[in-house]
Amino acid sequence: MMSKQICILGGSGFLGRYLIESLTRKNFLVRVATRHRERNRHLLVNPNVSLIEADIHNEEALHSLFSGCEVVINLVGILNGSQEQLRKTHIELPQKIVSVCNRIGVKRLLHMSALQAGSANAMSQYLRSKGEGENIAHHQSSHHLNVTSFRPSTIFGEGDHLFNRFASMLRLPLLAVPLACPEARFSPIYAQDVAEAMIQSIRNPATYGKRYDLCGPQSYSLMELMEFTERCIGVRRLIVGLSNSLSSLQAKILQRLPGKLLTQDNYLTLQLPSTCQKPLNPVFNIELSHMESVVPHYLGQKSQQMRYMAYRKLAKRD
Repeated sequence: MMSKQICILGGSGFLGRYLIESLTRKNFLVRVATRHRERNRHLLVNPNVSLIEADIHNEEALHSLFSGCEVVINLVGILNGSQEQLRKTHIELPQKIVSVCNRIGVKRLLHMSALQAGSANAMSQYLRSKGEGENIAHHQSSHHLNVTSFRPSTIFGEGDHLFNRFASMLRLPLLAVPLACPEARFSPIYAQDVAEAMIQSIRNPATYGKRYDLCGPQSYSLMELMEFTERCIGVRRLIVGLSNSLSSLQAKILQRLPGKLLTQDNYLTLQLPSTCQKPLNPVFNIELSHMESVVPHYLGQKSQQMRYMAYRKLAKRD
């Protein structure tokens, strides 16, 4: 039986690295689109990976990328950007992807969305655009294109944008660390578990047309996640949780600075809990990883005692 050819958009990013490794271990052939081939040449160490430089916003380029592929996976997303940039990335790109898939007969599309995407209570452009793009992926697909979308809470793993950013902030010689929206809630899920859920869905007809919320085994406030990071890296800082009004003010200030550590749209996204009623749909056969058993390793804290203490403190509530 020949291996399936899979094209991944956004495959050179954080989650893409986990997904590519898992797919190629299962003998899938993976075609990765990238804007800068030279920057991602490390992916070519894997003999089952083809790295193709392309403008994914060009439909002819997508046609070339998808030709011969049975599966397309869209991981492309941005947290920060103008309304125009969010629309281009989260709405117009899925529309082009579905159009090309329909035209050339791709059979399977996996679409990465976000928890609370499209919620009636969503105020942020990020969540609204994600929701619209997700709807396009499902509603504009032809009868032969089977779509499954995934809505994860925040994703952790080596190279993540949550714990590594927290660790960088906490390592600064600051008297106090101001934290916006300290009561915002998350159910962090391991990148490897997200990748496994996507892979299990590829050949499972029960997942066709479905939209899955993906969460880790426990939920935490943003303050608890920051304090956990503090223990993992072995530092002590005064973490000051900001009020709602001060959080909004901080976002308005930081979005004007280089790097945009926090924007007003991020603040609005944090107003909705990134949690699930159930961590994972039973259609997926996955034993979820706890962040307490993973995060300390890549943040540099290898002490078994520290990992145990962090786990015990955060697990007491449950």
